[in-house]
Amino acid sequence: MSQALISILMPVKNAELFLKVCIESIIEQDYKNWELLAVNDHSVDATSLILSNFEKLDSRIKVFQNKGKGIIPALRLAFSNSRGSFTTRMDADDLMSTDKLRSMQQVLNNSGKGHLVIGLVKYISESTLGDGYKKYENWLNELTLKENNWEEIYKECVVPSPCWMLFKEDLHNAGAFDSSFYPEDYDLCFRLRNSGLKIKKIPKLLHYWRDHESRSSRTDPNYADNRFLDLKLHHFMKSDYNNSEPLILWGAGKKGKYIANYFIEHEMPFLWISNNKNKIGHDIYGQIVKPVTHLSAVQNSQLIIAIAATGIEEEISSSLSKLPKAVISEVFKFC
Repeated sequence: MSQALISILMPVKNAELFLKVCIESIIEQDYKNWELLAVNDHSVDATSLILSNFEKLDSRIKVFQNKGKGIIPALRLAFSNSRGSFTTRMDADDLMSTDKLRSMQQVLNNSGKGHLVIGLVKYISESTLGDGYKKYENWLNELTLKENNWEEIYKECVVPSPCWMLFKEDLHNAGAFDSSFYPEDYDLCFRLRNSGLKIKKIPKLLHYWRDHESRSSRTDPNYADNRFLDLKLHHFMKSDYNNSEPLILWGAGKKGKYIANYFIEHEMPFLWISNNKNKIGHDIYGQIVKPVTHLSAVQNSQLIIAIAATGIEEEISSSLSKLPKAVISEVFKFC
């Protein structure tokens, strides 16, 4: 039985420390019909030499030089040159389990178009991993196992990049890498959801994320927290905001103030509430912050929760459970 071609898109920038073992993990896949489209993004270390050597050794590896600058132009270049029926991603400092491509292709092929296949991920590091990374890994894997990733999409990126695979046609229909929004993986996540793709899980570890000091998510300003909020607000306005329903913002901390300021600048009426006694009754940006009990005065509202405090979710859930069902129509967790 012939194997369909899988295209692996991989932007590469100054990755000499981990690039060799990364590509070796691809070469060692037990699924053999793949092409690796590696795009060198103006590296100044030994990345170019490493890529060139692998390209000479394996005809499935194709190396390109980024004509633009940054990961999005690199992904566009790789995707435009891809020939496979299936598309997946790879980061130049990560590792694949040996059965990753085969497992994903098999489930996706059996499921058909309109599906996004996701596997479990694990962080690896030569130093001690912070609790934040471990919590994100556990949270994301739990979502995947339940296949309810889309339900938490406003909290953080719910598709583990690059541990996904889909039909090339479905990626193209979702806009692929045409968007210029960063973080590009989170933006793609929203567009995949909006295109109606259904999640299909693979309940085993398929991808190893490598954490290190020079990782893009640590050093690139495109991954600053305010850009996450800008991205969330962009997609909320585009896909989920209903101006015929009352809009409520819960939270008056840093995130809440950022979102409130956005609403004010865009002349969007909203009710601002808080469970923080130090915020209730205060005038912020010309808006009076109300207590949570004020929710009983509204019906069929859209509620954005923007509270970053640890352990607050149970309190929020308890407060919402006491309200009549007609009060809140949709809840969006921006934290």
